[in-house]
Amino acid sequence: MNSIHAMPDTVLDFWFKETAPRQWWIKSEDFDRLIESRFGGLLDAAENCELYGWRETAGGRLAEIIVLDQFSRNIHRDNPRAFANDRLALALAQTAVALKADLELDATQRAFLYMPYMHSESPLIHQLAVALFSQAGMEGNLEFELRHKAIIDRFGRYPHRNATLGRSSTPEEIEFLKTPGSSF
Repeated sequence: MNSIHAMPDTVLDFWFKETAPRQWWIKSEDFDRLIESRFGGLLDAAENCELYGWRETAGGRLAEIIVLDQFSRNIHRDNPRAFANDRLALALAQTAVALKADLELDATQRAFLYMPYMHSESPLIHQLAVALFSQAGMEGNLEFELRHKAIIDRFGRYPHRNATLGRSSTPEEIEFLKTPGSSF
């Protein structure tokens, strides 16, 4: 279904019904290629802001954010393009929060709507992320946000992205990357 004509429910059903939650967090070439084959064209459309009609509903907004924030990481793993849509995904998430569309979603869905905040390399955005992930029902995600925020507070960026993005690592970042659990 590599089509821009897919509906938001196609994305949401794939992510929340067809996919096991453990698949969201593990590196798998097979899963990455499955997402690319099914949703690669949709990612192209989202990158070109062609899915704007999806923003009429909370679910549609969430689906567009998942395509930009999650699918791009799978499709372009270990490539700078994996992070190319982060600002657009964050802007869409910020608008959804401002419109209170996030409150129409269950906690698991809201976590993915808020994920662009967690992926940001802005300390200010992480202050907002802590507030979002501190809401009732989000406690499991708050721990991860606090870990992400600590890295941004310390380095001003995610050192584990440096090699992929062609950024030089500082000696402190290199030492940090040697510690278990330093990368996500």
